[in-house]
Amino acid sequence: MSVTTAAADRSVCAAPLPVLGRDVTVPLVTGGEVTYAALDYAASAPALQRVWDDVAAYAPYYGSVHRGAGYLSQLSTDLFENSRATVAEFLGCREGDQVVFTRSTTDSLNLLAAALPADCQVFVFETEHHASLLPWRDARVTYLNAPRTADQAVATLERALADREPYGPALVCVTGASNVTGELWPVKELAAAAHAHGARIVLDAAQLAPHHPVSISELDVDWVAFSGHKLYAPFGSGVLAGRSDWLREAEPYLAGGGASRKVARRPKEAGGGVDVEWHETAARHEAGSPNVIGVYSIASACKALTEAGFDELVARENQLIAKVREGLAEVPAVKVLSLFGDDAPRVGVISFVVDGWNSSHFAAALSAEYGIGVRDGLFCAHPLVRTLLGSDPQTQGECGAPEAEPGEKSLNAIRVSFGAGTPDEHVERFVRAVKELVADGARWNYRTEDGRCVPDTNVA
Repeated sequence: MSVTTAAADRSVCAAPLPVLGRDVTVPLVTGGEVTYAALDYAASAPALQRVWDDVAAYAPYYGSVHRGAGYLSQLSTDLFENSRATVAEFLGCREGDQVVFTRSTTDSLNLLAAALPADCQVFVFETEHHASLLPWRDARVTYLNAPRTADQAVATLERALADREPYGPALVCVTGASNVTGELWPVKELAAAAHAHGARIVLDAAQLAPHHPVSISELDVDWVAFSGHKLYAPFGSGVLAGRSDWLREAEPYLAGGGASRKVARRPKEAGGGVDVEWHETAARHEAGSPNVIGVYSIASACKALTEAGFDELVARENQLIAKVREGLAEVPAVKVLSLFGDDAPRVGVISFVVDGWNSSHFAAALSAEYGIGVRDGLFCAHPLVRTLLGSDPQTQGECGAPEAEPGEKSLNAIRVSFGAGTPDEHVERFVRAVKELVADGARWNYRTEDGRCVPDTNVA
């Protein structure tokens, strides 16, 4: 049996790509059911049907990777390493680059943080997701102010790098697409600026890779990190890909089996204990039994997106973006959040506030009354959202009443996000729901429960 493909003869998928859950119905508090509109792709995208089928075809042949001589173990090991090659090709890796499998983008960036040379300086914009804002605790970190244009982002980085002292190892961490505004960052220009000043750069591609092609060689970045669960691939795996030297010279991220090449007892006269020879390949940072199903799901998603064609996927997503933005622009009470302005290129991630509405209340009404799943809050990017809202970090909104009087600053935001599996009807229903809620108000009563707005099941 060849597990390379439960779908070897598939033709290129038409958009939207088939995803799990596309026919799931959910109850409405107002009565009846409706097909669920999953518009929270920026948190976790639904699994591609292709991914699910490929994993299901492999599952009976599942075995422990790198751990046995049996047929299933050997097959699983081949599948695991072939998946590594698939991801390397998907990312346009250079000769000598390593692809390390992790649990997520957060895990990938923490791994890189643990591999930084001594006295490494890190430069990161305050606009980053917490996954790329927080891992650098043991390094000297410079947090850069939020830029208001792409050109300003490059200029800000160049000034910071030019002023750094002493002139030693340095790393720049930057997102490819904002998880709050969806705006694309000038990655290639930032990479050029970093390299011109002797620094390296890591790209947080968690929000970029599901929407646009990402090539390490073309962007000239040193590393790329992303998560499978945002790339239509469930099962909790991620990727850190790029230059091998810092990773090869660092202590293993986790100490244990798989990371070690040879372990020997020291004689008592030498003090006892053990001597360890660590791998210099990606295995150095992949201790323990790898998540082969998670890894295979990422590889399957990479193949599916490549076969579907990013040109077509991007073109269709841009149509959805335009439909949402044009619809929201027709509602004066809605303010869309942006760093770089309306004309900035972006992916299908849009955050906004509604004048006079509590964001949690609005999101709850979208779910309970329209069957639409969005997200509200600060999106694990607290400094950025507070900058965009001009809100005080010491305050927080409550459900049950508008969080702010009309014209006052909102405390949180609402985020709608979509991608390759989103039907037109979902974004059309969303735009219609926003207009109806703003014009007519919610049709149900809501209360606060554990800090969240939920429908009050006792009183309509």
